[in-house]
Amino acid sequence: MTDRDEVTRLLQEVSDGKPAAASALLPLVYDELRRLAQHYLGQERPDHTLQATALVHEAYLKLIDQSRAQWIDRAHFFTVAAQAMRRILVDHARRKKRQRHGGGRVAVDLTEAVEIPADGLPAVDLVALDRALSRLAEHAPEKARVVEVRFFAGLPVEEIAEVLGVTTRTVRRYWQYAQAWLYREMEEADAEP
Repeated sequence: MTDRDEVTRLLQEVSDGKPAAASALLPLVYDELRRLAQHYLGQERPDHTLQATALVHEAYLKLIDQSRAQWIDRAHFFTVAAQAMRRILVDHARRKKRQRHGGGRVAVDLTEAVEIPADGLPAVDLVALDRALSRLAEHAPEKARVVEVRFFAGLPVEEIAEVLGVTTRTVRRYWQYAQAWLYREMEEADAEP
C-alpha cells in the first residue's frame, strides 16, 4: 500500500470517529503540511511572528477536530488544509494590522503574487487577497476554489482537476480567468482613497 493509499485509509477512519487514526495520520502528512506552511510563510515579511511548526499544528488540530468532516482522499485533505492555513494566516494578518492601526499595506502586482515560482513568492497582502478571493467566490466559486488549491495548497494542475472533477484544460482556463479578475479587483481596491 502506498503512502497515498494509507493516508486515504486513515482519513476514512478519522471520518468514522476512530481516534487512533488521527495519531497514525500525522506522521504521514506532517512533512507535506510543513512544506506548505513554509511556502506560505516564505511569502511573508522576514519578521513574521508565526512559525511553520505552529501553523502546521494549529491547522492540523482544526482539521482533525472537525467531528462532521467526511474525508474523501489525500487531495481533499490537503485542499481543506490549505483553506485552514489560509484562514489562520489571514486572521493573524488582521490581528497584526489592527495592532498597527492599519499600517504597512504594500501593493503587489497580482501576477507576481499568484504565480508560484520555484524560488518563492514576494510578500502578499493576504487580507487584501482574501477579500478579493471572497468576492470572486460570490460569482465564480469554482474559479475561486482553483486559486485556493493552487495558491494556498500548491497542488499541481492535475491534482486540482482530480479534486474538482474537471479537466486540466478547465483548471488552466479557470486559473487564467481568476488571475485576471483578482488582478483587476486588487488594482481597483488599491486605487480607492
